[in-house]
Amino acid sequence: MRTRFILIHTSHAGNVGAAARAMKTMGFDDLVLVAPRWPNVLRKEETIQRASGALDVLDNARIVETLDEALDGMSHLCATAMTPRDFGPPTRTPRAHFDLLLKNELLARDGQALEANIAQETGVAFLFGSERFGMANEDVYRCHVALSIPTNPRFGSLNLGAAVQVVAYDWRQALGGFAVQDAQAAPLRADAAQVAGMLAHWEQALTAIGFLDPAAPKKLMPRLNQLFNRAQLTAEEIHILRGVAKSMLQARPAKPLD
Repeated sequence: MRTRFILIHTSHAGNVGAAARAMKTMGFDDLVLVAPRWPNVLRKEETIQRASGALDVLDNARIVETLDEALDGMSHLCATAMTPRDFGPPTRTPRAHFDLLLKNELLARDGQALEANIAQETGVAFLFGSERFGMANEDVYRCHVALSIPTNPRFGSLNLGAAVQVVAYDWRQALGGFAVQDAQAAPLRADAAQVAGMLAHWEQALTAIGFLDPAAPKKLMPRLNQLFNRAQLTAEEIHILRGVAKSMLQARPAKPLD
């Protein structure tokens, strides 16, 4: 589905940059501003700083004079309104509505859409009002849903950039999300030969310091073998443990311990 984020009458340049950054982190890049306070807001220093590298989203963004222009090509409109309206579209949480939207999209492919306004190849637009006044009633009324982000009942005020981030995240998750990227490559596990060699080294060291009696070893080494197997040692950890065994051999007493 095509996805567009629309900011209406935005008054703070920094919020435009923050919105661009929030969009890019979730893989979206279609940003439209409707009559922002600053005509050059996309080039203001504060906007660029708050975008924090999402300059391609700003470069791709458009400024229009009317909401009609911003909605061109979009067929499913989602208002973001924290204050309930006496009249207007249903109010749902983003996740609940996105589940319904995608379910209907699948049904539409078989000609069984639950809502007439949801059809294959839907263009979804998320509308955000001004920082001071939110969305105008007439803008909310023309939308198919009013998205309400669940917040603390005693303090539900969200910064515009934060609201864009939450909606973008939930929408991305509904579409399948991104895989978590490992901070580093998975460690190389030690093979059986490396573990066996390390255990032989430890057996020699433990015998040298008098901890292991070769005449009555009992089950010490098999137990250590099981312990190290559970630890799933890496090749580097094997190297460390062999270094410990080497140090024990070097530091062993001149005479056996009593």
